[in-house]
Order: sequence, then structure tokens, then C-alpha cells
Amino acid sequence: MSTSTLLISLYEQKAAIDREFLAALVDAPLSPDNRHVAIRTLNHIHTVDRIFAAHLRGEAHGFAATNTEATPTLAELRASVEQVDGWYVDYVRGLRPEQFEEVLSFRFTDGDAGRMSREEILAHVIHHGSHHRGNVGMLMKQVDQAPPRDLFTRYLHQQEPQRREAGAC
Repeated sequence: MSTSTLLISLYEQKAAIDREFLAALVDAPLSPDNRHVAIRTLNHIHTVDRIFAAHLRGEAHGFAATNTEATPTLAELRASVEQVDGWYVDYVRGLRPEQFEEVLSFRFTDGDAGRMSREEILAHVIHHGSHHRGNVGMLMKQVDQAPPRDLFTRYLHQQEPQRREAGAC
């Protein structure tokens, strides 16, 4: 599997699991404080996604921190996450193989300089979101609600059920 094919699958999975987490929070029996923490955590993921999308485009991100001061509603967050996730899927699909290795210079929100390849940035965004969705999943488990299963293997087998066939091994 090439880097581009792998990253396309990872970003498609990210978009799918982000939708599942945001949908699961609608009826999650969380306390108001934990609901707020869950939304703030998902908003942090989304803010970092937006920051690194700006780095990939070579634009200033305009953020002074890795979360917004105001907490969006779940509906507002869902709409914005879907837009940015769609952008990432399209972006990764449109990259030529040699572009993955291109090193970009940028500024972190604390003002420090950074240099990463496009591939490293894209890997960071995937890992960062997965880590923090796990935090939200733990909040859900505390109230006996199973969080969405944030597994790449699950996504691959849902997209390609033939991988489960006996002859596939």
C-alpha cells in the first residue's frame, strides 16, 4: 500500500469516526460538566486540525491557542468538523507522491518555529485526533455508554467486507 493510499484510507476513517463520535454525544447521558469536557476535547481536535490545514496550505492559521475561547454547540462543531474532514480527504487524494516528502516551515501557536514534511503533518493530525477521541470515549464508558469503536481495522473491514473471507488470509 502506498503512502497516499494509506493516508486516504486513514482520513476517510477519521471523517467516519468523527461523525460517529459527534452523533453519539447527542444522546450521551453525560453530566453537564463532562458533556462540556467532551465537546471541548473534540473542539481541541478540530482546532488543531484547522491549524495544521493552514500549515499545509501555507497560510497563517490565526489561532493563539489549540482550542477556541468559546465552546461551540455540538451542532456547530459537527458542521465545521464535517467541512474540515472533507477538506483533508480531498487534500490527501489530490497530493502527488513527491509532495508527501516536501518539508514545510510554520509557527506553532506558542510562536515556536516548526518544520515537518506534509506526510509527518498528516500523520500527526491522525494520531492527535485518535488520542483525544480516546479521552472522550473514556468519559462515555464512565456512564456505561460504549463509545464508537475507533479502529482502523474495523473501518477497513466495513469498507471491504471481502477481507473477512477465509481465503483472504
